[in-house]
Amino acid sequence: MRRAGTVTRGDLIYIVIRKYTKVRSVADAARRAKSGIGQILRQSLGFRSYYLLDGGDGVGVAVMIFEDRESAKAANAKILEFVQASLHDLDLGDPEITTGEVLVNIEPDASLGIKYS
Repeated sequence: MRRAGTVTRGDLIYIVIRKYTKVRSVADAARRAKSGIGQILRQSLGFRSYYLLDGGDGVGVAVMIFEDRESAKAANAKILEFVQASLHDLDLGDPEITTGEVLVNIEPDASLGIKYS
């Protein structure tokens, strides 16, 4: 396992970050989106992980990690459809979307016994 360094082509990771800035209730949006987005992502090729955070003051940020750009693009299109169809009453507005390949990956040293849950 690599602890730190530059990601090589064989280790490619592609990230999509979607930031909403006018969410009436991030907790409600997260609760309602969990099953729908979760199902879409679990069925998506190349999916690695998903994180949603409440940035406070109506800011919600979703981070999706994929193996490659094509997988991310396909899943993102399905997620946008779900959000528009199922969360329209939350008036989320258009998200600011940032995408790109990971250039550096730093992980905890396994020998230190650090575990995250």
